[in-house]
Amino acid sequence: MEIDKQTVEKIAHLSRLELSEEEKERSIIELNKILSFMDKLNEVDVTGVEPLIHLNEEINVLRPDKVVQEISKEDALSNAPKKNDDYFIVPKVIK
Repeated sequence: MEIDKQTVEKIAHLSRLELSEEEKERSIIELNKILSFMDKLNEVDVTGVEPLIHLNEEINVLRPDKVVQEISKEDALSNAPKKNDDYFIVPKVIK
C-alpha cells in the first residue's frame, strides 16, 4: 500500500486537521516510511514466538492498602468557605 495525497487529505479531514501543502508532502513521506517499516516487520519469521503479553515477569506489584489519617477533619474544613461541624456545605446540584 502506498500513501498518496488523497489519502493524507482524507486522514486530515477525518482528524479535523488543516494541513498546508508542505505538511501534506511531509506526511506522505513519513507515512510511507512507516508502512515500509511495517512491511519489513511482516517479513520476519515469528514461528514459535509467543506473543508478548507483559513487559516484565513481575505480577501485581502494588503497595498494600492502609488507612492513614493524614489530615484531621478540622484541618480539612479550616479553609472551607461554608461548613458545619462535620461537612462542607455546597450548592444543591440535584433537584
